[in-house]
Amino acid sequence: MIAIVTVLFAFPLGFFLRNRISAYVAYIAIFGYSFTFQTLYLLRAWVGNNHSAFSPDPDKLPLDYLAVTGAIYVVGFLLVTLGHRLGSKRRNRTQAVDLDAATN
Repeated sequence: MIAIVTVLFAFPLGFFLRNRISAYVAYIAIFGYSFTFQTLYLLRAWVGNNHSAFSPDPDKLPLDYLAVTGAIYVVGFLLVTLGHRLGSKRRNRTQAVDLDAATN
């Protein structure tokens, strides 16, 4: 779920929002909401004896889950940054043509 949210929202937020900090904050808010929902969904499945996401041992820390979600989080920030760079290049393009060089 958070991978889908990251792909759907991270790049467009960076591309369409002029302020990079605003894009980061919006991404953090969207990621935080979807991460909480995903964790709740997986935790409910774990309580129902589905151990595909978490270990069956409740004393073992889910470091693999932390690594995967952390990597997705970092990729989202990179997508926001890439989107902001491409969006700012597009916004700063000049539309005027310099005709002075043609006259001698």
